[in-house]
Amino acid sequence: MDADVFDDPRLTVTGLFFEAHEGLIAKLAPTMERAGLSPLDFGALMRLTRSPGGRLRMTDLAAQLFLSTSGVTRVVDRLQRGGLVRRESSPDDRRSTYAVLTAEGTGRLRGVLADHLDDIERWFTSLYTPEQLDTLVTDLRTLRDAVHPHAAKNTAPPSATSV
Repeated sequence: MDADVFDDPRLTVTGLFFEAHEGLIAKLAPTMERAGLSPLDFGALMRLTRSPGGRLRMTDLAAQLFLSTSGVTRVVDRLQRGGLVRRESSPDDRRSTYAVLTAEGTGRLRGVLADHLDDIERWFTSLYTPEQLDTLVTDLRTLRDAVHPHAAKNTAPPSATSV
């Protein structure tokens, strides 16, 4: 194999992106962990708090978190045991269940959010000018929408059986 293939700029840019992501998560995780939350727990709670009524169908939460249905079930089980979320059956569809943020879950997020935002400022946003951040947000949305289009829509991808 040609050694030059390993110098491909596509490898460099994706490698830098992954390293930056992993490094940022490592810098943000201690604050979440002090609040008793894993980064995944925190992500699930943030998805719920930023959704209408603080609720999402379990399938939609799974799609937004890139989890399987069993994976999201484990996360919601853990959060439910902690009193941070509850499950509600859909009144319109007995097959659907919602994960719903509780007052305690909102309180836990409020308790950690100031420190989390300080961490974000320290390790991420302060590294860029406002113009660079605007460009970065646009670029990240373009990438996210291409690889994870359902993240922005609060909907799961259509199943093969619903077509």
